[in-house]
Amino acid sequence: MKKNDKKVLFVIPAYNEEENIKKVLDEIKKDASFADILVINDCSRDNTKKIVLENDVKCIDNIFNMRYAWAVQTGIKYAYQNNYDYVVQIDADGQHIAKEAVKLVECAEKENADIVIGSRYLKDMGYPCPLFRRVGTKMFEWTIKCFCHERIADPLSGFQCLNRRIIEKYSKMGEYPEFPDANLIIDMLMNGYKIVEVPVKMRLRENGESMHGGIIKPIKYMINMFYTIFFIVIQNIGWRRRKNHE
Repeated sequence: MKKNDKKVLFVIPAYNEEENIKKVLDEIKKDASFADILVINDCSRDNTKKIVLENDVKCIDNIFNMRYAWAVQTGIKYAYQNNYDYVVQIDADGQHIAKEAVKLVECAEKENADIVIGSRYLKDMGYPCPLFRRVGTKMFEWTIKCFCHERIADPLSGFQCLNRRIIEKYSKMGEYPEFPDANLIIDMLMNGYKIVEVPVKMRLRENGESMHGGIIKPIKYMINMFYTIFFIVIQNIGWRRRKNHE
């Protein structure tokens, strides 16, 4: 991808990622030098902000912990206000690979896709997925197929490229979900947006703790996800019925 084709912003939410963030920034600068980088420091208690600033990367410093989803939306709002054509959502823990992110941007432009998802499971990319997460992924894949008649092999992937239409949509969304995964995919598909998957390599987190670690957090996540999906589906079905009666 040529440097001056489109304005691309890598949005990186970061909470206590001092052990990982420099490697992530270095990879982006090396392998996706055409893009700008924005880190949303979500009130980290370690040296995350200091490392970001030392590496001459723009940083939004939250004064309280907004948590992952709203930190991401903060970056998307920044992208909308500054007229970026694409946003790449990339985690600060080193799981997402900058070279693979370039594929997402190229696909978004080539396919005129609203959302491009970096998928671990569209092809066998050698990602060692824990059993519980793989079962959850299959459940949400089936749910999307049931309601939207589309196959999304990795609906839990946060590694995504968003085009200008989605940047605007998400930035103005007043009820942005706490876990923006399969629920948002269903919402966008039911509203006619084009979603494409690209097979990508990912790594396991090397340092620190995942936000879905332990036993309680994954259970809470599953309950929250199915709850929001239920209301998204009801809302969209109701809207379509009202529109058909007009």
